[in-house]
Amino acid sequence: MKIYPYKRLNRPVTLRVTSVSLRLSDGTRDQLETTAYSTQQQAVALGIAGHTDWVSATIGISATLPPGANAPDAAWSDLRVLAVLTDGETNVRTSSDLTRDAEDGRDWSGTLTVLRDDHLGRASLAVHAVGTVDGIRGRSIAETERSWIVDTVSDEPVRGLQLEVQKASFKKSSREWLQAYADAPWIVETSARVPTVFVNTDVEGVLGLLDSSGSGVDSKVRDLLVAQMATDVWTAVFHGAIGDLEVEPDGGPVFPTDWQGEVLREMLPDVIPGVHVEEALRQVHRRRTRDSGWVELQTRIHYAAVRRADATKALAYAIRSLEQMNRESET
Repeated sequence: MKIYPYKRLNRPVTLRVTSVSLRLSDGTRDQLETTAYSTQQQAVALGIAGHTDWVSATIGISATLPPGANAPDAAWSDLRVLAVLTDGETNVRTSSDLTRDAEDGRDWSGTLTVLRDDHLGRASLAVHAVGTVDGIRGRSIAETERSWIVDTVSDEPVRGLQLEVQKASFKKSSREWLQAYADAPWIVETSARVPTVFVNTDVEGVLGLLDSSGSGVDSKVRDLLVAQMATDVWTAVFHGAIGDLEVEPDGGPVFPTDWQGEVLREMLPDVIPGVHVEEALRQVHRRRTRDSGWVELQTRIHYAAVRRADATKALAYAIRSLEQMNRESET
């Protein structure tokens, strides 16, 4: 948690998305169903309507400030509440002022416009309350604890890790860098907009096993293989995310706003348990950039990846299936 040299509200702002509409290239507007956004997932999917010609989206926003925001003796004045959309990939930042719903109330609402040409994939939506404190304007009073995800291409409002899976012959691939991994069954590439898993079609039987939908031992082996692949993926994306952090002037790391931020928020509670994710990020960053502690942390990172991949469950199912086969063969 950051330390501020002035008084602030000690609780976060609550953010809700209340509506989503698209403006199409012909000037018409399509009001999307509520399935385009999920309060539980805190995500918006602008691709849910299947339009390929939308120009901009208008997102309805409602925010509630914590108690004390309007207190007569508050340390701030000139209170403003802004919705802010940040895209770490395109480096675009869009803001919109919200308006108070009722005089002296804590509920604010408004809309924010998302221009399609400004975004390639996912952006982060947050609400900030700012005011004048000690004569300095624009100081942060409170903000949302966790941003919403606005996905400009997805047809499902989910905030979890999104992966692309591609099948390729590593030996014959037009991507020359894959040829160096010709003996690997799969490789995870984390430098793209969306993390990509390349499955090597040269490895005999791997595609048939991954694509199989049958039951019995084959399905358990497939699940075990998928769990191993998922463990590798989670490990790779964590290292990719932690290795590409922006740093504030004081040396502290900044949470990414795209898939990298989602990966870190998902895994850090297991990597550095018992602390807030922002403090966990600072600890991991210090260990990675200094002389000690990074090697010892690899065990926790692997453990976090194993948990996300459900590897223990897949292994248990495979063992039970083999034991059952052995019992049946003995009888």
